[in-house]
Amino acid sequence: MTSQTQTSPATIRLDAADNVVTAVRPLVAGEEGATQPIPRGHKMATEFIAKGGRVLKYAQLIGYAAADIAPGQHVHTHNLEFRNVSHDYEFSTNLRPVEKVARPDTFMGYRRDSGRVGTRNYIAVLTSVNCSATAARMIAAHFTPEALAAYPNVDGVVAFVHGTGCGMAGSGDGFEALQRVMWGYARNPNVGGVLMAGLGCEMNQIDWLIEAYGLTPGPLFQTMNIQDVGGIRKTVELGIKKIESMLPIVNENTRTECPASELMVALQCGGSDAWSGITANPALGYACDLLVAQGGTGVLAETPEIYGAEHLLTARAVNRDVGDKLVGLINWWEDYTARNLGSMDNNPSPGNKKGGLTTILEKSLGAAAKGGTTPLTGVYKYAEPVTARGFTFMDSPGYDPASVTGQIASGCNLVAFTTGRGSAFGAKPSPSMKIATNTEMYNRMVEDMDVNAGRILTEGASVEEVGREIYEMLLRMASGEKSKSEAQGLGDYEFVPWQIGAVM
Repeated sequence: MTSQTQTSPATIRLDAADNVVTAVRPLVAGEEGATQPIPRGHKMATEFIAKGGRVLKYAQLIGYAAADIAPGQHVHTHNLEFRNVSHDYEFSTNLRPVEKVARPDTFMGYRRDSGRVGTRNYIAVLTSVNCSATAARMIAAHFTPEALAAYPNVDGVVAFVHGTGCGMAGSGDGFEALQRVMWGYARNPNVGGVLMAGLGCEMNQIDWLIEAYGLTPGPLFQTMNIQDVGGIRKTVELGIKKIESMLPIVNENTRTECPASELMVALQCGGSDAWSGITANPALGYACDLLVAQGGTGVLAETPEIYGAEHLLTARAVNRDVGDKLVGLINWWEDYTARNLGSMDNNPSPGNKKGGLTTILEKSLGAAAKGGTTPLTGVYKYAEPVTARGFTFMDSPGYDPASVTGQIASGCNLVAFTTGRGSAFGAKPSPSMKIATNTEMYNRMVEDMDVNAGRILTEGASVEEVGREIYEMLLRMASGEKSKSEAQGLGDYEFVPWQIGAVM
């Protein structure tokens, strides 16, 4: 690390092997060895890098010099190029034992008949197809806070609507993923009652879902189709009556003391910047380690955003089978982007690049830090139920709403979301914590951010200190404390199942 003063670093070198440093504040030519202006969060070369030479950050490859780069020059999209990665993977070579705690932490949660534990107690109105979306929203809108005042243990009635369910193949990846999402939301422990609403003639038939996943209709799981009921008005009226009959039953479930091992946290990032991999993501990784030590589960996702860092995860895989599953996902995504005439480097976004991230390799190395240091115990399809405890991975796009939708369908009852540019996000039925990577953005968006990981840079806080803060807030959220996004009512429009395959 180089600095102006001991307490106020001007640049950060993340590893002795790196040939770039990151500017903590804007640098002008002549300052800290800069030969041209370096924006805050952006990279500066510390040695000559010949055209085609490797550019290293985190002691890892983040790209190749597109031209000769002199010491002190700005390193970004104009002179750093991406190439597809090729790794000789190692498996299970970096397994760090998890030290189990002597006395488990607890939270106050809703224990379900299945044995799983919820952090919230919602009634969900799920739609099989876009054609029933308006009816579902009308049904949910009826249940205002005033209408629910007599049911203090019910957090709300939420419509989970989407834009697909028809015009798709009746089998294959896309169809199966959508059904896993619907089943996953119906079974998520944060949901106490379910009403499924369809049109009737769609490809995604509710009856098929019930048959395929063994769902049992009853007082807390009911279905209906607009065509069978006789139109929108009758469907809305019937839907309201069905939920009114559920409310007293769902309200009977009260919070009881439960072990932290029942928590499953979606590890997510969005609107990332150069500080994501330095402050917030490592701090969330430490919180994940604390949760795993309790017997809980962290679920990392966004497969395109571990691209180039997946070798770090295969080395942590508990066995070769788990590692091979992760490599298989990477191969699928390379093929998926190629046949759609895209590139894995389409991510980072323009906002990511403005924040100092240049290539997907650089972004991925920071994003993977959310998974902490414990062994990788399982790799899952999108929205597939996560059954392993510990640190796990679920396949998904990097698009945050689609990714979190899959994580919640996989069973996550909490969401921890890091952001550097400032992402406004919430995800019912699982409350979302927002973790700011830098103090400047935290102060600007303090009404939306729950934790300021930027303190690691501005106040000298340790990664472990901020990680402990995140972990302790997760416990409080699990017991009912509202996150800032939750308190503002976010989460009704972030249900976005990943749409795979042709629309027909």
